[in-house]
Amino acid sequence: MIDRAKTILGDVFGYDEFRSLQKEIIRNVLKKRDTLVIMPTGGGKSLCYQIPALIFKGLTVVVSPLISLMKDQVEQLTELGVPAVFLNSSLSNEEYSRNVERVKKNGVKLLYLAPEALLTPGMLSMLSSLQVDCLAIDEAHCISEWGHDFRPEYRQLVGVRSRFPSATCIALTATATPRVQEDIKSNLKFDASNEFIASFNRENLFIQIASKNSPTSQTIEFLKNYPDQSGIIYCFSRRQVDDLYETLKSKGYSVRPYHAGLSDTERARNQELFIRDDVQIIVATIAFGMGINKPNVRFVIHFDLPKNIETYYQEIGRAGRDGLRAHCLLLFSYADIQKIKYFINQKDDHEQRVANIHLNSLLQFVETDGCRRIPLLTYFGEDYSTEKCDMCDNCLAGEKTFVDITVPAQKFLSCVKRTDEIFGANHIIDVLRGSQSKKVLKFGHANLSTYGIGKEYSRKQWFHLARQFIQKGLMIQDTKYGSLKLTGKAYDVLKGKEAVLGILEEEHLHDRKGKGKKYEYEHDHVLFEKLRKKRKELADKAGLPPYVIFPDKTLIEMAAFFPRSEESLLRIHGVGAVKYSKYGTIFLNIINEYCRDHHIE
Repeated sequence: MIDRAKTILGDVFGYDEFRSLQKEIIRNVLKKRDTLVIMPTGGGKSLCYQIPALIFKGLTVVVSPLISLMKDQVEQLTELGVPAVFLNSSLSNEEYSRNVERVKKNGVKLLYLAPEALLTPGMLSMLSSLQVDCLAIDEAHCISEWGHDFRPEYRQLVGVRSRFPSATCIALTATATPRVQEDIKSNLKFDASNEFIASFNRENLFIQIASKNSPTSQTIEFLKNYPDQSGIIYCFSRRQVDDLYETLKSKGYSVRPYHAGLSDTERARNQELFIRDDVQIIVATIAFGMGINKPNVRFVIHFDLPKNIETYYQEIGRAGRDGLRAHCLLLFSYADIQKIKYFINQKDDHEQRVANIHLNSLLQFVETDGCRRIPLLTYFGEDYSTEKCDMCDNCLAGEKTFVDITVPAQKFLSCVKRTDEIFGANHIIDVLRGSQSKKVLKFGHANLSTYGIGKEYSRKQWFHLARQFIQKGLMIQDTKYGSLKLTGKAYDVLKGKEAVLGILEEEHLHDRKGKGKKYEYEHDHVLFEKLRKKRKELADKAGLPPYVIFPDKTLIEMAAFFPRSEESLLRIHGVGAVKYSKYGTIFLNIINEYCRDHHIE
C-alpha cells in the first residue's frame, strides 16, 4: 500500500519524495494503528492523513478548530481533484445541504468539521450510517490543559472514538511539550509505541531578538528589508494593533489590522486579502493566524513579548512554510514582562502556576547568550547539539564580551538574603535603588544595609542582571509566587570564593540579515515576477489564494531550471498530473517565450 501512497504523492500532490517521517506515519495509519504525530508547522502533517484518506474505502473525518483552516485545506484539495468538503456556519443553507448530500452518497473522501459540530447528535447519527475509516484530530494540543490553547470540547473526542471502533485515529500538532504529548495519548487512550516526533527545528527561520527602544521606528526600519513581501506583525493589544496599522498605512504600506474588536466581516475580509496577496502585511493580536496556511510569509515580527514559548513557536511557524528563508524578529523590553504578569495575577492559583512556568521558560530563551535554538528546542524535549546554527542573531554576533559582574551579583544576592528570600526581582530592585514605594517602607526594608546601594544601574539593567543570576544557577525562582531563593553556589559568590562573568548592559541588537544558509535556488527574478503575475491572474479568476495554484517554491524552481517540456515541468516541486493538466501549458508558454526572447538554452 505504501507504493500506492508514493504514486498519489507524485500524481496528485506533485512531490517526488516523502519528507521526514511521512512515509512511516502513513504506513502506520494504513495498518489501522492509532497514531500521534508531533511535527513542526510546514513539516507536511496534512499529507499524513490526506494520502491514507485516498486509499481507504470509507470516509476520513478531520477535526479542525478553525473555519479558515478548513476552507483553506478544502480549497487546496479541490484544486488537486480530491473530493473534500467542510460543514460549518460559513456555508449558506443551500451549500450546507449540498455538502451533506455528497457525504451521505459517499461522494467525498475527507469531511472537515469543528469539534463542536462533530459532537452534535445529528452529525454523529449521520456518520454512524457511513463507513468511517479514519478520524484525524488536528491541533491536538487543544486536548491538554497543559497546552497553550486548551479547549474543553476536545476532551470529549474520546467518546466519538467509541462510536466508530473500526476507525483508526491520528492526532496531529506542531506544538507539544513532552507533558502535553503524554496528556494527548492518555486522553485518547493511544498505545505509547505509535508516536512519531519530528524535529522541532525549523532550519529556514532566522531568529532575532532585539532590545525594544523605539518599536515603531525599529519596525519600519526592518520592513525596508522586505519590500512587497508578505509578513505578520503581532501586538499585545487591540489598541497597539490599531496605532501601528494607522502609522504603517500613512507611510504607504499595504497593510490591514486584525483583532477581536473588528466585526467578523471585516476580520474575514482582511484575512482573505492577505491570503490572496492583495495585502502584504497584517498587524494582529494573537487572534490571527491559527489555520493560516499561506506558505510565502517572509517575516514575523513580535512587536510585544508573547506570553509563552508555545505561542511564540506557533506564531513564528507561520513564516517560511514553503521552506524558503524567513525572518523572525522579537522586540523585547522588561516592561512587557510586567504586562504579562498583570494578566497572570488575575488567574486562579493553578493557572497562575502554569502561566509563570511558561513565562520563565520564555525569558530563558530570550536572554540566552548562546544559540537560540538550544533553549527553544530543549523546551519541546529535543536535544540540539549543534554549537552554531548560523540562523540566529547570537550565532552570527561573534564572540560576546563578558565582564566581571561579581560586585553587582553580591549586592543583589545579599539583598535577596536580607529580605528573607520571599520577594521577587521587582521588590529586590526597588530596595537596591532606594525606592520609597509603600511595599519597601511597609516591610522596613529602607533600614537594610542593602537599601540604595544599587543606584548606579537602571531598573532595566538590574532586571537583565537578575535573569543572568538565575541562568547561572545562583538563584532559583519559585514558579508560583516568583520569589527568589539563593543556591549553594550563591554563597560562594557572597564569600568571594567565586567570580561571576556576564553582560552588564543590554545589547542593542540591530537588524542582522546575516548570510545564514541558502534556502532557495539562484533564479531569474524577472521570469519569477512574470510567473507570479500570471499566477495571481489565474487565482483571481478562480477565486482562490495564489499559493493554491502553485506555491512560490514552484515558481522559483521554474525560474531557476527553465523547464521547456511536459516531462521537465512535471519534475518541478508541486507540479503533479492534475496541476499540469490545468496550468502546465500556460506556464510552459511563458517560460518558452521568455527563453526565446532572452536566448536562454
